[in-house]
Amino acid sequence: MTTEIRALASADWDQWFGTLELAFGGVPLPVEKRELWRELFDTGRPIGVWEDGEVVGTAGAVAFRLTVPGGASVAAAGVTTVSVRPTHRRRGILRSMMRRQLADFRSWGEPVALLVASEPDIYGRFGYGGATRSLSAEIDTTRVRLSVPAGADDVRLRLSPPDEALAVCERVYARRVAARPGMLARQPGWDRLMTMDLESGRKGASPLMCVLAEADGETVGYARYAVRPEWTPAGPAGTVVLREIDALTPAAYAALWRYLFGIDLTTNISVQSRPVDDPLWHLVSDDRRCLIGARESLFVRLVDVGDALAARAYQTPVDVVLGVADPFCPWNEGRWRLTGDAKGASCERTGDAADLELSVRELGAAYLGGVSLTALAAAGRVREVREGALAEAATAFGSAVAPWLPHGF
Repeated sequence: MTTEIRALASADWDQWFGTLELAFGGVPLPVEKRELWRELFDTGRPIGVWEDGEVVGTAGAVAFRLTVPGGASVAAAGVTTVSVRPTHRRRGILRSMMRRQLADFRSWGEPVALLVASEPDIYGRFGYGGATRSLSAEIDTTRVRLSVPAGADDVRLRLSPPDEALAVCERVYARRVAARPGMLARQPGWDRLMTMDLESGRKGASPLMCVLAEADGETVGYARYAVRPEWTPAGPAGTVVLREIDALTPAAYAALWRYLFGIDLTTNISVQSRPVDDPLWHLVSDDRRCLIGARESLFVRLVDVGDALAARAYQTPVDVVLGVADPFCPWNEGRWRLTGDAKGASCERTGDAADLELSVRELGAAYLGGVSLTALAAAGRVREVREGALAEAATAFGSAVAPWLPHGF
């Protein structure tokens, strides 16, 4: 049978989302979460593949602003809700949706595409490169001590219902966005995902709680968490399940962590998705008893090589010709001269010989400054043509602050 790919109409939503749920195991989302996702999706952005009136493929995209090295905010398309009906795998449906999306993003003037992969090995063939990593930890608070900086004792901590504190927490988050590559400016409505607390998702933990850090009458930090009680023959052994923490000052950040470490009847803090350069690792007394783990997080795809590379700044002056391979988006194929420094950059097509040769996937991986071009070259994925060009470009592409994706989408 022939298939048709088209933008999702409002009347198609239930069937479209049902296909998505089927592909992800067949467990329906709670109604509240399903309806919130429906509200958050931009009209005209989600697409589907139909065969004989049935949805057999889904792909969504959300408009974000992405912080890049130098602090600029770049229009980016957040790819999400990608699925293919189990009966229709290996028929080119995913490829057709990926191609359609990238053409759409280009026409909408979004030079960068982003995604968080359920299976990381799928998207490299479409030009997405793993650009950030995040850390998890299981901290034994009976054995790990904190060393807090001066000023932590002056921070006032106050519990507040998460929904009531949402606006002040969002103001703290918004002030942090420009400070770190990979962070997303939350669009209207996305803040509601931060406090959604369905009982079905608690896994034995308490309702969501929020503690605010205040200094000089201003909210300067917050943490959202739950407590999962547990009792053993030796006594209480509960876990603090941290959902989110952020602060504007070192003192407020340390004060929040000290509070989490000291919650009664708990012996552990479960931490997910923190930056690889999180200050926490310099506050704790023993890394080993934090059981720190790392995994890939955000995948980046340059939709328009020239516009994307010109949108960010570079740590050191750079003047390099990049020979870019991108068979999936042929408008990116060819040689590009990148010139820039900490103040800005330009990236234009050129007929000059390439100094470095690489694919758009490697450019996506290195784009936010968290993956070294030197490491990619050592893996055989970047080829140096002009001697010295690799070191020049690798240094310039770096970032003083590790890129980090604060939440999924």
